[in-house]
Amino acid sequence: MGGDHAGPQRRRVRVWFGDHVVADYCAEAELADRYAAAMSRRFAGLRVTSEPVSAADPGSGRPLPGERLWEVAPK
Repeated sequence: MGGDHAGPQRRRVRVWFGDHVVADYCAEAELADRYAAAMSRRFAGLRVTSEPVSAADPGSGRPLPGERLWEVAPK
């Protein structure tokens, strides 16, 4: 049993162009999963990863942009 129930699980979503990270955001698991799915559709040729945020690195990534921006093409 056990486990950390201090709060909702956070995930770090990154979009990769080869070895380079082009987007790096953190959010609660459900929202992060939705964002990762949107980025996978938007950038079909790029790798999108979603990993748990460790307790040792809680400040990694930025907060997600507003949902209205998820499908907007970059300029």
